[in-house]
Amino acid sequence: MKHQQLYSKTRQAIDDYHMINADDRIAVGLSGGKDSLALLYALHGLQSFYPIPFSIVAVTVDLGFENQDYNELITLCRHLGVPYHIIPTRIAEIVFDARQEKHPCSLCSKLRKGALNQKILELQCNKLAYAHHRDDVVDTMMLSLIYEGRWNTLSPVTYLDRTGLTLIRPLIYIKEADIKGWIKTYNLSVQPSRCPADKASKRETTKELIRMIDREAPGVRNRMFTAIQQSGMENWIKK
Repeated sequence: MKHQQLYSKTRQAIDDYHMINADDRIAVGLSGGKDSLALLYALHGLQSFYPIPFSIVAVTVDLGFENQDYNELITLCRHLGVPYHIIPTRIAEIVFDARQEKHPCSLCSKLRKGALNQKILELQCNKLAYAHHRDDVVDTMMLSLIYEGRWNTLSPVTYLDRTGLTLIRPLIYIKEADIKGWIKTYNLSVQPSRCPADKASKRETTKELIRMIDREAPGVRNRMFTAIQQSGMENWIKK
C-alpha cells in the first residue's frame, strides 16, 4: 500500500461517518506500533488537502516498562511538525507487580484510557483518534459473540459522555495486511511491544480462530465486515 491509498481509504471512512468537523483538534494515540504510525501519517497527510480544516496532536501513554525508548517517535513528530506529548505512568507496575493480574488487559486498558483522556482534555482536544483497523473490527465482534454472548464491536464514532470527547476510528476500512505492506514499502521503524501479555490474550486466540476459518472459507473476514456494516447497528449507519 502506498501513501495515496492510505489517504484515500482513511478519507472514505472519515467522509462516510462524518468523523471530522471544522477546526477539530484531534489527539492521535501513538504507541509506535504499525497501526498508530499509519494513523499519524494518514491524518497528517490529509491535513494538506482535506476540505475541512483540523489540527492534530500526537500523544503516547508511557506504561512504565523498562527499556522503552521514544526517541524515534520524538524525531518523527518533529519531522512531520506534529506536537508530541508523552504521558508518564506506573501502569505496568500496578498491573503486573502490585496487582499481579492473571488477565491484565482489561485493567491496563482502563488505566491507560483514563490517563490518555485526562491529558487530551488538558491539551484542549475535542476528539481522540484510535488506530483500530478493519481486522480489529471483525476480531472485536467475534470476541463479543464468543465471550459475552452479544453482537457488539468497535464503532466508527463514539461520543464519550463522561469527558465530552468524541472517539473516532479513521482506519476502519484498511486491512491489517495492507498496513504491514505499507510499513514494508516505506521501510518504517516500528516500536516493539514491551508488554509480557502481548500475543497471549483472548484477542489473539480469536484472531487465530478467524485465520483457521478463513483457510476453510477464504474471504470470511470480508464477509464478516460486510455483515457488520449491514447489521443495522446505530453507529454503523453511514451519515
